[in-house]
Amino acid sequence: MAIKITEECINCGACEPECPNNAIYEGGVEWAISDGTTVKGSYQLMDGSSVEAGQRFAPISVDTYFIVPNKCTECQGFHEEPQCAAVCPVDCCVPDEMYRETVEELLSKKERLHI
Repeated sequence: MAIKITEECINCGACEPECPNNAIYEGGVEWAISDGTTVKGSYQLMDGSSVEAGQRFAPISVDTYFIVPNKCTECQGFHEEPQCAAVCPVDCCVPDEMYRETVEELLSKKERLHI
């Protein structure tokens, strides 16, 4: 499953540079699938819809850092554990129960993001 950042976030920013998929954004910042990935053209999201990789989306959170579930792979294929959770000083990077994925699905997402 994807990782989420809870409201306990203190906005320290330690997590953002650790994400190999560039799935973490500062509160209030627009995001795109193509940010920090090799994706170009159309990309299928977890809900089955397709978007253009460079399309900008509204921030998921305005007040705290946030993780884009469609880009989060829990660091599968990069590290043994989610790096955001490993560096978070307040333990606010936790599994997002809304997005359950198997290791195989996470690895497949990683391959689609980094062709």
